Amino acid sequence: MASRYASSFCFLIVLSLASAEDIDGGFTLELIHRDSPKSPFYDPLETPSQRVGKAVSRSIARLAGGLRSNAPGDPYADINGNQGEYLIKIMIGTPPVEILGSADTGSDLIWTQCKPCRSCFKQDMPMFDPSKSRTYVVVSYNSPKCKVFDNTSRSSQGLCEYHASYEDQSYSNGNIATDIISLGSTSGSSIRFSEMVFGCGYDNGGAFNTHTSGVVGLGGSNASLISQIGRRYGRIFSYCLVPFFLRSSSKINFGSTAHVAGRGTVSTPLIRRSQETFYYLTLEGISINGKKFTTSGSSHGTGEGNIIIDSGTTLTSLPHDLYKQVEPAISAAIHLPKVKDPSGSLNLCYQSSGDFKAAPNITVHFTGADVELNWYNAFVKVTEGIACLTFVPSSCDEVTYGNLAQMNFLIGYDIDGGKLSFKPADCARR
Repeated sequence: MASRYASSFCFLIVLSLASAEDIDGGFTLELIHRDSPKSPFYDPLETPSQRVGKAVSRSIARLAGGLRSNAPGDPYADINGNQGEYLIKIMIGTPPVEILGSADTGSDLIWTQCKPCRSCFKQDMPMFDPSKSRTYVVVSYNSPKCKVFDNTSRSSQGLCEYHASYEDQSYSNGNIATDIISLGSTSGSSIRFSEMVFGCGYDNGGAFNTHTSGVVGLGGSNASLISQIGRRYGRIFSYCLVPFFLRSSSKINFGSTAHVAGRGTVSTPLIRRSQETFYYLTLEGISINGKKFTTSGSSHGTGEGNIIIDSGTTLTSLPHDLYKQVEPAISAAIHLPKVKDPSGSLNLCYQSSGDFKAAPNITVHFTGADVELNWYNAFVKVTEGIACLTFVPSSCDEVTYGNLAQMNFLIGYDIDGGKLSFKPADCARR
């Protein structure tokens, strides 16, 4: 059975191997922000505020569409094909061909454009040609590897085919295959994973941009990159996101290097639901200057597993009943002139220059884990003189803990252990 997903991203990240060796069962990759000079999307003419404004607009669109699952039996996956703003660099085949794919935390399928392409979008990088890879093997429909994916069908030749459809009318269709996938740097060092299952797309189109050549699924089900490399390193990873206003690179860790522990670490259960792609937590409430406001059963976004933690969404969306308590409390605690968000996207904004030190103390309460936020986890400078609250009321059936709230925390996902951990960190120094 298959599922339908909605997903897009509010950072661009390119992954390159930071350590050439497979040390003690783990490794670390560098994360390059979408607006970094290292990024193919970098626009030197944009101001920091313009970049933030665009990220907020993309996040609003993502939250309006929602991260949702559909009834089983639908052979398609809904994400936004042109909103992939994390990029992951991998290599496929023997000899290896570099692939730059949109990293999709709301999807599980890994796919890239392949020759001979019946209908493909333009891409800057060379297209993968399976006929030139000595280790490429196409998968039959009866193979257990075909059953790893939800969104497959049987071709007239008995092969396993995938079909991906996106909210913006983009699409990809092709064969499921296996090959060596390597994670590596431009130095030539890499860690190789044999018999990785992925999609070879021969019919792709829509709003994809020329900088990318496919999608890399980072969700929680068996088909994703996380789960496939988890057979070797365990399904455990962590990342540390550097704040918007710094130009340092972030890091993502796998295996033994991904464990989060030590002073200041708090942990909360990862909740398993029928839609295994997403990472669910239980939000119990939020405190403003020590006064706690809790969720209730009066609106969606309540109960166990009521919030998705998503590194690809900039803003944090809250259940309506909780938001209606939190916004007035924050407003009452800040004694600055209120102004309107120039983009009209955010609800609570203030005149402010420099760091927004007027922000109250904000603590997010998950089951078993109280996370104390910094000012930049809850407010963002949308122009040089305006700071806005980055919490918004949810407009769909899911609520989301976004990446602004995660910055300068080492966040560890222990999927098999069923827990997620937060540890305050200076991510620029890690």
